[in-house]
Amino acid sequence: MKRCLLLFVFISLSCTGFAQKDTLQIGDWYSEDQLYILVSYNQLFDQPSQVNGSGFSYGLSSGYIKDIILNKEGRLAIGIGIGYNYDSFNHGLKVSNTNNVVAFETDETLTSNQLSIHNIEFPFEIRWRDSNANKYSFWRVYGGIKASYNVKNTFEFNDSTQLVSFEDVSRFQQWQYGLTLSVGYNTFTAHMYYGLTPILKDSSIGTTEISTKIVRIGLIFYLL
Repeated sequence: MKRCLLLFVFISLSCTGFAQKDTLQIGDWYSEDQLYILVSYNQLFDQPSQVNGSGFSYGLSSGYIKDIILNKEGRLAIGIGIGYNYDSFNHGLKVSNTNNVVAFETDETLTSNQLSIHNIEFPFEIRWRDSNANKYSFWRVYGGIKASYNVKNTFEFNDSTQLVSFEDVSRFQQWQYGLTLSVGYNTFTAHMYYGLTPILKDSSIGTTEISTKIVRIGLIFYLL
């Protein structure tokens, strides 16, 4: 998996060398329809107090954003897109399923405890950039909201005697929403996602409600 991640990053950095054609003149009406690739460090927050913080976790996203420009210079626009997102979390919740009833608990004896998430994501952004038709190095500030539709989730843990896996757990929140912010110059753009929706619904540990959400911090690469 580490080799795949390194290859993913290498391809994204290589592709950033491509830019718009030089046929446009300054002042021309233009847009920046873009492919994007995101590599992020993930964390779970708003967890019950009895749940230990998540270990090293990461995410990968890729997709396409359609640029709808709001002025002739192209510096202000709306971005609407669609993409694919994969997240992997090392976390502190143990899942059990007894008589088709899903429950959560903590268990510090587990040797591994992982959650894998596959989503289709729908970003919506208000975009500002200090650019023109022939200026490829510029500042950008993109803020907005992202909706994610879960297509697969897998909870997997190892208690040193066996590997237990649960797929498509019914308590997992299928639609999730979060705020996004991307700020950067030229090739490198920092990106943050702040989850507004708990990843689980109607779930608790004892009498404590589980309201765990996701935060992602990483680098996003826009390929013109």
